[in-house]
Amino acid sequence: MRHLGKLVRLLLLTVNTLFVLLLLLTAYSPYITPTEHPMLSCMGLTFPIFACINGCFLIFWLICCQYKAALLPLAAFLLCYPQLHSLLPLNFGGEQQPEGSIKLLSYNVMGFNGTAKEKSNDNSILNYLKRSGADIICLQEYATANQAGGVTQKEVEKALKAYPYHRINTVGSGQGGHTNQLACYSKYPILTAHTLRYESAYNGSVCYTIRMGKDTLTLINNHLESNKLEKEEKEAYEEMLRDPEKEKVKSNVRQLIHKLSEAAAIRAPQADSIAREVARRGYRHTVVCGDFNDTPISYAHHTIAKGLKDAFTTSGCGPGFSYNKNKFYFRIDNILHTPDLQAHGCKVDRSIGSSDHYPIWCYLSRKSNDE
Repeated sequence: MRHLGKLVRLLLLTVNTLFVLLLLLTAYSPYITPTEHPMLSCMGLTFPIFACINGCFLIFWLICCQYKAALLPLAAFLLCYPQLHSLLPLNFGGEQQPEGSIKLLSYNVMGFNGTAKEKSNDNSILNYLKRSGADIICLQEYATANQAGGVTQKEVEKALKAYPYHRINTVGSGQGGHTNQLACYSKYPILTAHTLRYESAYNGSVCYTIRMGKDTLTLINNHLESNKLEKEEKEAYEEMLRDPEKEKVKSNVRQLIHKLSEAAAIRAPQADSIAREVARRGYRHTVVCGDFNDTPISYAHHTIAKGLKDAFTTSGCGPGFSYNKNKFYFRIDNILHTPDLQAHGCKVDRSIGSSDHYPIWCYLSRKSNDE
C-alpha cells in the first residue's frame, strides 16, 4: 500500500466510507417506522452483506499496514456491536438444565408438515415434541386432521400426555378461507388465554397466564405477518443466488423488495400491540416467543424486545438460522424474556427439518436476586 499513489488510497478510503455509512444505515434501520418508510425499514436484511464488505476492508488495511485507515471500519464495527452480537452471539456453554429452571420450546410446525405421516405411521414433529423434555411448548401454524392419513388432535394429545394443560386458539380474521392456530402445551396450569387485538387475515398472538408455584408467568405466543412470497418468487430468489448475472435479476429484486416492505408495514402495528401488552404487564415474569417472520435487525424485533432480553443473544451461539427453506438464512424465531428471568443454553435445533422452521428452545430461571 505504501507504493500506491495518494489518489488510489483516497479513492479506496472514499469507497470504504460509503460502505461504512451503508453499514450504519442498515444497523439502525429498525428505528425507521415501516408504515412511513417501508422499503428503508427493510434495509436491516442487508446488514450481514455490508458487515462482510467492511470486514474485508479492515483486513485489507491491516495487511497493507495502513492502521489509521483501518480505524474507519473498526469504528463502524464498534458502533454496530449490538447488531453484530445479536446476529452472531458467541456464548459457549453446556445445555444442561440449571437447577430450578424450566425448558421452553417454540416451534412453527407447519401444520405438522401438512399433517402427513411417514411410512412408519408416525409423525417426526410429534415424536420430536414428545422427546423434547420441554416443560412448556408453544406451537405456531398448528393444524390437525379430521381423518386417517393425517395427525389428529387425539393423536397429539396422546403423544403429549405429559402435558395435562393445553390451549388452542384460532387467530386472524380468516379472510380468503385461510385459518391459523396457535397452541400451548404445558406441564403447569394455564389459567387464562386470550388473543391480542390487531388486524391480520392469518396471523396473531395469544397471551397466556401460567401458574408456576406461588407465582404466575405471562407467555405471549406469536405468529406475525409472513412475507407472503409465492413459490415462484422463492424460486426466483434462489435463482438470483445461483446466477446473479441473469437479466431477470432487477425485476426479481424489485418484486422481492416490494413484498418484503409490504409485509414489514403490516407487521409494525402487530409488534406495537405486543410491546404494549408487555408494558402493561409491568415487564415482570414475561416471555415472548414464536415466529416473528423478521430478523433481529428489524422494526418488529426491536419494538417487541424493548425492555426485554433476547435468549439467543444472551445464551446462544452462532448465527442460529431458524428458517430452513429457499436459502433464506435468517433467524426469525425468537424467545424474549423480561430481565427478572435468565436464559440458559438457548439453541436453534437443526436436528429436525420436517417443517420449514427449526425449533428454538432454552432454559429459563428466576434470577437469584429476584424476590
